[in-house]
Amino acid sequence: MRASISPVNAHEFLIDTLAHVPPRAALDQLTAADAERRLDGAPHSIAAIVAHMVFWQDWFYGRCTGVAEPPAAAAALGWPEVRTGTWPEIHARFLEGLARAAALGERSGELISPAIEFPPMAHYTVGEAIVHMAQHNSHHLGQVILLRRLMGLWPPPSGSFTW
Repeated sequence: MRASISPVNAHEFLIDTLAHVPPRAALDQLTAADAERRLDGAPHSIAAIVAHMVFWQDWFYGRCTGVAEPPAAAAALGWPEVRTGTWPEIHARFLEGLARAAALGERSGELISPAIEFPPMAHYTVGEAIVHMAQHNSHHLGQVILLRRLMGLWPPPSGSFTW
């Protein structure tokens, strides 16, 4: 069965999530110093995790709009280098990318063309790509929240779920 989602649901999957803290709230009021800090024992900083989400969000958006770029050949290629001081740009790109992806919900039933070269995704519709992005973001936003908790930065000043 193919995923078929309405534009409203695309917005709820990606921006105003109901199952967990919305992405904007998870990243709310993080300074560049905090976002770019890598805790001892953690494989990535918050900025690196968000840059990774931007990488795949941009790739899926491109595929949904006809860009025939194959997926990264190795996992490490999906983790772009984060330079000091680039958090504001990474953060903005992530939020802008969410809005662009949510706007694709109008086309949720369309097959991605050309088809994605990775066999498990070769049949994807735009809606299935939106669901994939939402699941990927949920996974990594959980990591972001855990890192914020370890840094004593959770909940954010604007408030959020605390359980």
